[in-house]
Amino acid sequence: MKHLVSTGLFSFILIGSALADIDFNAGADLRIRQEIMDHLPGLPGGGRAGSFAVRKYTNWIRFRARAWGEIKGVTQNESTWRLYTRVADECKWYVKPWNNANTFPDELILDNLFLEAKDLFDGLLDFSIGRQDMLFLYGLDHIFVDGTPGDGSRTTYSDMVRVGFNFEDDRRLDLFALYNFDDSDVRWGTDRSKHRGLTSLGGAEPDMDDWGFGAIWSDKLAENVPYQLFVMQKNTASYRHPKYGKRPRSQRELVGAKVMPRLDEEWSLQLEAMGQVGDAGGKTLYGASTYAGANWKSAREGWKPFAKFGYEYKSGSKDAATADGGHGTWDPMWARGAVESEMFLYGTHYGVGWWSNCHYPKLTMGVDFGKYHKVSAQFAPIFAATQDHLGGGNGTFKGFQTFLRYDFPIFTNTMRQDIFNSETERGVEVFGHVLAEFFNPGDYYETDKPAYFVRWQVDFKF
Repeated sequence: MKHLVSTGLFSFILIGSALADIDFNAGADLRIRQEIMDHLPGLPGGGRAGSFAVRKYTNWIRFRARAWGEIKGVTQNESTWRLYTRVADECKWYVKPWNNANTFPDELILDNLFLEAKDLFDGLLDFSIGRQDMLFLYGLDHIFVDGTPGDGSRTTYSDMVRVGFNFEDDRRLDLFALYNFDDSDVRWGTDRSKHRGLTSLGGAEPDMDDWGFGAIWSDKLAENVPYQLFVMQKNTASYRHPKYGKRPRSQRELVGAKVMPRLDEEWSLQLEAMGQVGDAGGKTLYGASTYAGANWKSAREGWKPFAKFGYEYKSGSKDAATADGGHGTWDPMWARGAVESEMFLYGTHYGVGWWSNCHYPKLTMGVDFGKYHKVSAQFAPIFAATQDHLGGGNGTFKGFQTFLRYDFPIFTNTMRQDIFNSETERGVEVFGHVLAEFFNPGDYYETDKPAYFVRWQVDFKF
């Protein structure tokens, strides 16, 4: 990654001299959030029998500051180029239990540095290379969420090369290759922030790099029926767990399809099916995942009510409570983030954000009032697809989840400014949200204590 830094700095000079029209922009943001949680069942324990645990009361305040800059322009043949970089630092104040692992100043890391080009060769080719955010890449939100789940939402990047080919009638072929380092080598910080696991499955699991590549074909079955076909491979390096010993290198191949019919201006559907086959230490692995959902959002002017019903299935393994650590279940690929639930990001059995082994029907409803202003609620019973005995109970009903969230604007002030001879929109935006998740455990778990996760957050964008 250090070579990428020097390459990016050189590209600033090279591209800046080649573009006819150049724009420069920069900004910063600050996020402050307090999170309080208690009784979360299923704290990652490595997948061994008897590893079930309940997370104790945790109360912390997180401060994440980021600064970014970009240079972009248009060439004479109307292709666009952009070089973007961002650095980030997140420190924590542990209210209870006390901990000094992430206290100020912690570490400054290279969060993004990538070169992007669009509409090359008369619109045929797009590409990007470098460290860039992975969140909802290609619209595949059940595959691409976070390349660095070990540090929570501090970063969501992956080191990627992406190439896209545009054809007639909105047909498109996307190719990608990515690599996720467990240990960031582009950082400036204290000694206690070194060697922080960025891809770890739970606990101090060193050198657990992963990498992969794939292809996505996007087209339409009819005017309002877009679809995607995709195939990809993920590899996880062999590593030595400090508690469970050596874990073998694993490999997964995934094939899937997604169809998104648009019924009218208010209703749409989403259907998705994926299958996996792989190998870990000579053991053949299989997995399957499906999703079916119906989405409605009012087309009225002003505030817009919305509703969404979805059902999600991810396969499990009855042998998950072995030294394999649950790796025989569905592998979420790079979807190990907080999209499904903030609470279960910390409570999945096989590791941080390891969404697997579930029947997950959910109903979401709310009202969208405008930018940064929305209220929503979600209700979901969760069942285990396979009894793997990791919860300590004898049943398959994991429990009932309730999620409530309110987003609200606080202050907005924008203006036009001239920065380095480039007119751009500048300003300050302040907004926030509050959320609460509650979980009543079922007979899958050996505990009957209700769990909760609450958070308030304020964002400043400059």
